[in-house]
Amino acid sequence: MAYVISDSCVSCGACAGECPVGAISEGDGKYQIDADACVDCGTCAETCPTGAISQ
Repeated sequence: MAYVISDSCVSCGACAGECPVGAISEGDGKYQIDADACVDCGTCAETCPTGAISQ
């Protein structure tokens, strides 16, 4: 199951820079994860300063 970004995302971009497969992009008001590209590594969740990313 791919990671998801909740509405508590503050659009800081920390996760996007750390994703090893480039599955995270800026969406409308928050970042979003491409579920087809996500490899479930969890790097984004560990990097998120607000805890907005979960599986």
